[in-house]
Amino acid sequence: MYMQVIQGPIADPEHLSRQLELWRTDLKPGARGYLGSTGGVTPDGRAIECVRFESEEAARANSARPEQTAWWTETAKAFGGDVTFHDCPEVELINGGGSDTAGFVQVIQGRTTDRERLQEITAQMEEEMQEQRPDVLGLVVGWHADTPGAFTQIVYFTSEAEAREGEATMQESDMDAEFSSLLTGEPDFFDLLDPDCD
Repeated sequence: MYMQVIQGPIADPEHLSRQLELWRTDLKPGARGYLGSTGGVTPDGRAIECVRFESEEAARANSARPEQTAWWTETAKAFGGDVTFHDCPEVELINGGGSDTAGFVQVIQGRTTDRERLQEITAQMEEEMQEQRPDVLGLVVGWHADTPGAFTQIVYFTSEAEAREGEATMQESDMDAEFSSLLTGEPDFFDLLDPDCD
């Protein structure tokens, strides 16, 4: 699996919403290898879209379509500043991966000093999560090709209320503490209260 992350400050969220709907109706049928996407706009005006394909080749072929180029030229007008793209040729599905039924999505971006150990801890935490956090429907992690150790993690929740309650009741374990210690600086959080998943 391959994932591309597109993000930037949003100026016209309604225009972005219309363009995404247009993509689904007019361009999606011709996008070979397209698996789905997750995105939305945060309360503080940042847009992020995580698009998944079967392979990097499929994603590149989609980007090369003239209709895709024309669509993006119009879509870019919805942004109020520079748009950043992260290519993720390595993608992991945790606890079943994403969910189109999520009522709340949190996208977390960060960087680790020890990717291998972070992945080991995440695998160990997966079973614990299934038992203690029924509000977590699944996770997707994409590793950025342009920056070693950088990642985008998408966490799918049943609802924001249940996610906040789950966070409040969970006690930090030794694994949680080690996970945090492996990160460089503070991670960036994108809270999507009205996520767009397909």
